[in-house]
Amino acid sequence: MGALKKRSVLLSGHATSIALEPEFWAVLDEMARARGVSLAALIVGIDRARAGRPLASACRLAALDYALRR
Repeated sequence: MGALKKRSVLLSGHATSIALEPEFWAVLDEMARARGVSLAALIVGIDRARAGRPLASACRLAALDYALRR
């Protein structure tokens, strides 16, 4: 896997940076396209469902779950 790539998103009115490997960003981008939402909207949904897990970990798990189900 490649070096971490940071992206900023707005969560609950606050800018937050998420650092993930490019491979995870690619899957998250694909998830957002498949659902017809923006990447930011997808991450907001992941944030709401993460149940105390760190956001980057929740994003990785969401991407992994999506990749395994397709």
